Amino acid sequence: MSARVVVADDQSVVREGIVMLLGLLPGIEVVGSARDGEEAVALVAEQAPDVVLMDLRMPRCDGVEATRRIREQYPNTQVVVLTTFADDDSLFPALQAGARGYLTKDAGGDEIVRAIQAVLSGEAGLSPAVQRRLLERVTTAPAPAGPPAAEQQLPDGLTPREAEVLVLIAEGLSNPEIARKLYISQATVKSHINNLFAKAGVRDRAQAVRYAYVRGLAHPPGTSFT
Repeated sequence: MSARVVVADDQSVVREGIVMLLGLLPGIEVVGSARDGEEAVALVAEQAPDVVLMDLRMPRCDGVEATRRIREQYPNTQVVVLTTFADDDSLFPALQAGARGYLTKDAGGDEIVRAIQAVLSGEAGLSPAVQRRLLERVTTAPAPAGPPAAEQQLPDGLTPREAEVLVLIAEGLSNPEIARKLYISQATVKSHINNLFAKAGVRDRAQAVRYAYVRGLAHPPGTSFT
Protein backbone atom coordinates (compact mmCIF):
# COMPACT_ATOMS: atom_id res chain seq x y z
CA MET A 1 0.00 0.00 0.00
CA SER A 2 1.44 3.36 -1.02
CA ALA A 3 1.75 6.31 1.33
CA ARG A 4 -0.17 9.37 0.17
CA VAL A 5 2.05 12.42 0.57
CA VAL A 6 1.70 16.22 0.34
CA VAL A 7 4.84 18.33 -0.21
CA ALA A 8 5.01 21.85 1.26
CA ASP A 9 7.86 24.19 0.25
CA ASP A 10 7.78 27.84 -0.77
CA GLN A 11 10.58 27.53 -3.35
CA SER A 12 9.04 26.26 -6.58
CA VAL A 13 12.25 24.67 -7.91
CA VAL A 14 12.85 22.81 -4.65
CA ARG A 15 9.19 21.80 -4.34
CA GLU A 16 9.01 20.47 -7.89
CA GLY A 17 12.30 18.63 -7.41
CA ILE A 18 11.02 16.90 -4.27
CA VAL A 19 7.78 15.96 -6.02
CA MET A 20 9.76 14.51 -8.93
CA LEU A 21 12.03 12.56 -6.59
CA LEU A 22 9.10 11.15 -4.63
CA GLY A 23 7.45 10.08 -7.88
CA LEU A 24 10.41 7.79 -8.50
CA LEU A 25 10.33 6.18 -5.07
CA PRO A 26 8.47 2.94 -4.37
CA GLY A 27 5.43 3.12 -2.13
CA ILE A 28 4.98 6.89 -2.43
CA GLU A 29 2.06 8.69 -4.10
CA VAL A 30 2.21 12.50 -4.19
CA VAL A 31 -1.35 13.83 -3.92
CA GLY A 32 -0.56 17.55 -3.82
CA SER A 33 2.02 20.28 -3.28
CA ALA A 34 1.73 23.53 -1.33
CA ARG A 35 3.58 26.85 -1.53
CA ASP A 36 3.12 27.72 2.15
CA GLY A 37 1.61 26.51 5.38
CA GLU A 38 -1.87 27.82 4.60
CA GLU A 39 -1.99 25.79 1.40
CA ALA A 40 -0.60 22.75 3.21
CA VAL A 41 -3.38 22.82 5.81
CA ALA A 42 -5.99 23.27 3.07
CA LEU A 43 -4.57 20.34 1.09
CA VAL A 44 -4.64 18.11 4.14
CA ALA A 45 -8.31 18.97 4.62
CA GLU A 46 -9.00 18.19 0.96
CA GLN A 47 -6.80 15.15 0.33
CA ALA A 48 -6.40 13.55 3.80
CA PRO A 49 -2.83 12.45 3.05
CA ASP A 50 -0.91 10.04 5.25
CA VAL A 51 2.13 12.32 5.51
CA VAL A 52 3.09 15.93 4.83
CA LEU A 53 6.73 16.66 3.98
CA MET A 54 6.97 20.11 5.52
CA ASP A 55 9.45 22.92 4.96
CA LEU A 56 9.77 25.27 7.94
CA ARG A 57 10.46 28.81 6.72
CA MET A 58 7.56 29.76 4.47
CA PRO A 59 5.44 32.91 4.04
CA ARG A 60 1.91 33.52 5.40
CA CYS A 61 2.00 30.47 7.68
CA ASP A 62 5.32 28.84 8.52
CA GLY A 63 5.95 25.13 8.87
CA VAL A 64 5.78 25.05 12.66
CA GLU A 65 2.34 26.69 12.79
CA ALA A 66 1.09 24.56 9.89
CA THR A 67 2.31 21.43 11.68
CA ARG A 68 0.50 22.49 14.84
CA ARG A 69 -2.75 23.06 12.96
CA ILE A 70 -2.53 19.79 11.06
CA ARG A 71 -1.80 17.72 14.15
CA GLU A 72 -4.63 19.40 16.07
CA GLN A 73 -7.24 19.26 13.31
CA TYR A 74 -6.21 16.18 11.31
CA PRO A 75 -4.43 13.80 13.71
CA ASN A 76 -4.39 10.94 11.19
CA THR A 77 -1.92 12.90 9.05
CA GLN A 78 1.70 12.73 10.17
CA VAL A 79 4.27 15.46 9.51
CA VAL A 80 7.89 14.93 8.51
CA VAL A 81 9.93 18.13 8.40
CA LEU A 82 12.21 18.42 5.37
CA THR A 83 14.26 21.56 5.75
CA THR A 84 17.67 23.13 5.24
CA PHE A 85 17.95 23.97 8.94
CA ALA A 86 18.92 21.59 11.74
CA ASP A 87 19.59 24.17 14.47
CA ASP A 88 17.85 24.01 17.85
CA ASP A 89 15.66 27.02 17.04
CA SER A 90 14.18 25.09 14.12
CA LEU A 91 14.28 21.54 15.45
CA PHE A 92 12.64 21.75 18.85
CA PRO A 93 9.67 24.01 17.96
CA ALA A 94 8.83 21.69 15.05
CA LEU A 95 8.89 18.60 17.26
CA GLN A 96 6.89 20.38 19.96
CA ALA A 97 4.30 21.31 17.33
CA GLY A 98 3.79 17.62 16.56
CA ALA A 99 6.22 16.67 13.78
CA ARG A 100 7.12 12.99 14.03
CA GLY A 101 10.01 13.14 11.59
CA TYR A 102 12.81 15.61 10.86
CA LEU A 103 15.16 15.46 7.89
CA THR A 104 17.45 17.94 6.22
CA LYS A 105 17.27 18.51 2.47
CA ASP A 106 20.49 16.62 1.84
CA ALA A 107 18.60 13.42 2.71
CA GLY A 108 18.51 10.81 -0.02
CA GLY A 109 15.42 9.09 -1.37
CA ASP A 110 15.97 5.98 0.76
CA GLU A 111 16.15 8.09 3.92
CA ILE A 112 12.92 9.91 3.04
CA VAL A 113 11.14 6.59 2.45
CA ARG A 114 12.40 5.22 5.76
CA ALA A 115 11.21 8.33 7.60
CA ILE A 116 7.75 8.11 6.02
CA GLN A 117 7.49 4.40 6.83
CA ALA A 118 8.65 5.06 10.39
CA VAL A 119 6.05 7.73 11.18
CA LEU A 120 3.28 5.62 9.64
CA SER A 121 4.35 2.79 11.94
CA GLY A 122 4.10 5.03 15.00
CA GLU A 123 7.84 5.60 15.28
CA ALA A 124 10.00 8.69 14.87
CA GLY A 125 11.52 9.38 11.47
CA LEU A 126 14.63 11.32 12.45
CA SER A 127 17.93 11.70 10.68
CA PRO A 128 20.98 10.39 12.59
CA ALA A 129 22.21 13.96 13.19
CA VAL A 130 18.86 14.93 14.71
CA GLN A 131 18.83 11.83 16.90
CA ARG A 132 22.28 12.74 18.23
CA ARG A 133 21.17 16.31 18.95
CA LEU A 134 18.10 15.11 20.86
CA LEU A 135 20.25 12.74 22.89
CA GLU A 136 22.66 15.56 23.71
CA ARG A 137 19.76 17.76 24.77
CA VAL A 138 18.33 15.09 27.05
CA THR A 139 21.64 14.18 28.66
CA THR A 140 22.61 17.82 29.34
CA ALA A 141 19.20 19.17 30.39
CA PRO A 142 18.94 20.07 34.11
CA ALA A 143 16.57 18.04 36.25
CA PRO A 144 13.19 19.70 36.81
CA ALA A 145 12.82 21.52 40.12
CA GLY A 146 9.43 19.98 40.80
CA PRO A 147 6.05 19.12 39.32
CA PRO A 148 4.56 21.76 37.01
CA ALA A 149 1.85 24.02 38.34
CA ALA A 150 -1.72 23.19 37.45
CA GLU A 151 -2.72 24.61 34.10
CA GLN A 152 -4.54 27.89 34.48
CA GLN A 153 -8.11 28.13 33.22
CA LEU A 154 -8.04 30.71 30.46
CA PRO A 155 -10.75 33.40 30.27
CA ASP A 156 -13.12 34.18 27.39
CA GLY A 157 -12.21 31.11 25.38
CA LEU A 158 -8.59 32.12 24.80
CA THR A 159 -6.40 29.34 23.48
CA PRO A 160 -3.04 28.67 25.18
CA ARG A 161 -1.24 30.17 22.17
CA GLU A 162 -3.41 33.32 22.21
CA ALA A 163 -2.74 33.71 25.94
CA GLU A 164 0.98 33.30 25.28
CA VAL A 165 0.87 36.05 22.66
CA LEU A 166 -1.11 38.26 25.04
CA VAL A 167 1.51 37.85 27.77
CA LEU A 168 4.26 38.82 25.33
CA ILE A 169 2.27 41.91 24.32
CA ALA A 170 2.04 42.81 28.01
CA GLU A 171 5.82 42.43 28.22
CA GLY A 172 6.14 45.08 25.50
CA LEU A 173 7.21 42.86 22.60
CA SER A 174 6.43 43.93 19.04
CA ASN A 175 4.92 41.59 16.45
CA PRO A 176 8.32 40.76 14.87
CA GLU A 177 9.77 40.06 18.34
CA ILE A 178 6.83 37.80 19.22
CA ALA A 179 7.24 35.95 15.91
CA ARG A 180 10.94 35.33 16.58
CA LYS A 181 10.33 34.24 20.18
CA LEU A 182 7.58 31.75 19.27
CA TYR A 183 9.14 30.66 15.95
CA ILE A 184 6.05 31.58 13.96
CA SER A 185 5.43 34.03 11.13
CA GLN A 186 4.37 37.64 11.68
CA ALA A 187 1.16 36.85 9.79
CA THR A 188 0.40 34.13 12.32
CA VAL A 189 1.12 36.53 15.19
CA LYS A 190 -1.29 39.05 13.68
CA SER A 191 -3.95 36.34 13.33
CA HIS A 192 -3.58 35.38 17.00
CA ILE A 193 -3.77 39.04 18.03
CA ASN A 194 -6.95 39.61 16.00
CA ASN A 195 -8.53 36.53 17.57
CA LEU A 196 -7.61 37.40 21.14
CA PHE A 197 -8.72 41.05 20.69
CA ALA A 198 -12.13 39.80 19.53
CA LYS A 199 -12.48 37.32 22.39
CA ALA A 200 -11.29 39.78 25.05
CA GLY A 201 -13.35 42.66 23.65
CA VAL A 202 -10.37 45.02 23.40
CA ARG A 203 -9.53 47.46 20.61
CA ASP A 204 -5.79 48.03 20.93
CA ARG A 205 -2.61 46.83 22.64
CA ALA A 206 -3.05 49.17 25.62
CA GLN A 207 -6.45 47.70 26.39
CA ALA A 208 -5.05 44.21 25.82
CA VAL A 209 -2.30 44.85 28.40
CA ARG A 210 -4.86 46.10 30.92
CA TYR A 211 -7.00 43.02 30.22
CA ALA A 212 -4.00 40.76 30.84
CA TYR A 213 -3.32 42.46 34.19
CA VAL A 214 -6.97 42.33 35.31
CA ARG A 215 -7.33 38.67 34.35
CA GLY A 216 -4.10 37.70 36.07
CA LEU A 217 -2.40 36.52 32.90
CA ALA A 218 0.42 39.05 33.36
CA HIS A 219 1.62 41.32 36.12
CA PRO A 220 2.71 44.98 35.97
CA PRO A 221 6.46 45.58 36.05
CA GLY A 222 7.83 45.83 39.55
CA THR A 223 5.13 43.63 41.07
CA SER A 224 6.59 41.33 43.72
CA PHE A 225 5.13 38.20 45.22
CA THR A 226 5.79 36.49 48.51
